[in-house]
Amino acid sequence: MAPIHVLRCCQRGLAWIPVIFIALVVCWSYYAYVVELCIFVYLFFFHLSFIMFVWSYWKTIFTKPSNPSKEFCLPKAEKERYEKEERPESQQEILWRAASNLPLYTRTGAGAIRYCDRCQVIKPDRCHHCSACDMCVLKMDHHCPWVNNCVGFSNYKFFILFLAYSLVYCLFIAATVLQYFIKFWTNELPDTHAKFHVLFLFFVAAMFCISILSLFSYHLWLVGKNRSTIEAFRAPVFRTGSDKNGFSLGFKKNIVQVFGDQKKYWLLPVFTSQGDGLSFPARLVNTDVEQPTVTLQPEANKSATDISTSPLSESQNRLLNNEVDANNIGGHVENQTLKSGERDHR
Repeated sequence: MAPIHVLRCCQRGLAWIPVIFIALVVCWSYYAYVVELCIFVYLFFFHLSFIMFVWSYWKTIFTKPSNPSKEFCLPKAEKERYEKEERPESQQEILWRAASNLPLYTRTGAGAIRYCDRCQVIKPDRCHHCSACDMCVLKMDHHCPWVNNCVGFSNYKFFILFLAYSLVYCLFIAATVLQYFIKFWTNELPDTHAKFHVLFLFFVAAMFCISILSLFSYHLWLVGKNRSTIEAFRAPVFRTGSDKNGFSLGFKKNIVQVFGDQKKYWLLPVFTSQGDGLSFPARLVNTDVEQPTVTLQPEANKSATDISTSPLSESQNRLLNNEVDANNIGGHVENQTLKSGERDHR
């Protein structure tokens, strides 16, 4: 049997096959359009869309996913205690104690602290472990084989722009080649090898247009709702229960969360997303009957700098202040059960 590291190297090499395939298709499309078709009046717009597409695709592939910071790692002594403990209750006590000063609001389905045994870190809100990358990724959306990278907080804007510019690139090619495609079927094109490039160029562009359009539309919908792909299929769990709209701040503010508050940079594949990926403004949609009513709308004039320099947004500070009594270590769930029982007897 081959050593494990050899198998991993082979697996990593095979993971680049989709990326190489896309790169070859793009290179061929450039050759077919510029060399074989050579429509001079369209070349400026073709190269503009081509450059923006390649730029955003490159950034999506080679931007390293963001990971939880050291503050989310258990201290050495607590880590040793956690590994020695066999009872889940005792392990949770250790995690609650370590997470008492962390900007956390989401929980597991059972109301416990989200902890990754593989990476040995407490998971920040919206963070998930990627089995393909073998790491915890901040605001993980999904692992994309076509970019051989995990799409998350650090490169989600690049991924959206990659879809947008690839769609523009394919639409432009399909629209400008359509007239020559029609001439091919009416036998009006010269009988040269160039006409076969024209034929396949239109088919490939049209095929990618259909597939990319559906994916791009879906992710635009996710951005408008401020959800990741994972959250769309499994709603995040807050103290009041699961809530698919828990991170939604309204359509405009949701867009700003991903693209930043300076519109001049929205169409450029440069990082302008708000926050640090460790904490996010949240709101309560499901009212907690045991807590006073609070308004959890973030400030309208909050800039990206304010969010990135402060570990907790104002909305999260309010949330954590309201839940601190209920989240005492080693008995938060039991306290809630006792309170409910007392009310029933009364």
